[in-house]
Amino acid sequence: MKVEQLTCSIGAELLGVNLADAVHDDGLFAEIRAQLLTHRVVFLRDQEITRAEHVAFARRFGELEDHPVAGSDPDHPGLVRIYKRPDQPMDRYENAWHTDATWREAPPMGCVLRCVECPPVGGDTMWANMVEAYARLPDDVKAKIADLRARHSIEASFGAAMPIEKRLALKAMYPDAEHPVVRTHPETGEKVLFVNAFTTHLSNYHTPERVRFGQDANPGASELLRYLISQAYIPEYQVRWRWKPNSIAIWDNRSTQHYAVMDYPPCHRKMERAGIIGDKT
Repeated sequence: MKVEQLTCSIGAELLGVNLADAVHDDGLFAEIRAQLLTHRVVFLRDQEITRAEHVAFARRFGELEDHPVAGSDPDHPGLVRIYKRPDQPMDRYENAWHTDATWREAPPMGCVLRCVECPPVGGDTMWANMVEAYARLPDDVKAKIADLRARHSIEASFGAAMPIEKRLALKAMYPDAEHPVVRTHPETGEKVLFVNAFTTHLSNYHTPERVRFGQDANPGASELLRYLISQAYIPEYQVRWRWKPNSIAIWDNRSTQHYAVMDYPPCHRKMERAGIIGDKT
């Protein structure tokens, strides 16, 4: 296996690898997993694998999860079909910097995404290194956020456009999750800035030490959260991947955010994603 680093901060392309072999080859899978922990997102080209092989490879990391809104392929539970058509309204959730499903108490460990069909130009995906984003925060900000926690909501994102009854039912099934603003990566021990587009507010900000007057809490807390979320926007923390059919991205959802660039209408874009169940933060 040859590894080509794509940026100084995040991302590498793996060459000379067939993911179907890694379903049964423990040594090859261990190499891929090690590169994932090092580079946070790894990419492969020309992977003519079946859906069954896609699912089997992803399951080597852990059990797969269904998505309550997007749903799964009926023949391959855990494989979400993200199909965009020219006559379909643009998605409001992919083209925002986010970490997948942080509205869960245990957000996904990672994802394996395969391109089935894509535009000749456009439709790239970007990833950001949130370990680097935390490391390069000013020291006074690190001190301020060390003990903060934040709420993440499916109701305020996927549920927002639903009729109220359906939205409230979704929230009842998936109550807002609370996570530390600074998460510790369970495998590497690194500190990760863990707020994103699903984050609605800082849940323990309003204390006597932080709030002297009302404006310290509002807009003070919301301005701090907006500043933290905006760290993913910094190009020095990012990598951008141009899709081709049978290209694959594998990312560590615990230490990254990603953004699907929607600059390709009126074209088709068909992706299939296996999300791996993760640990509580």
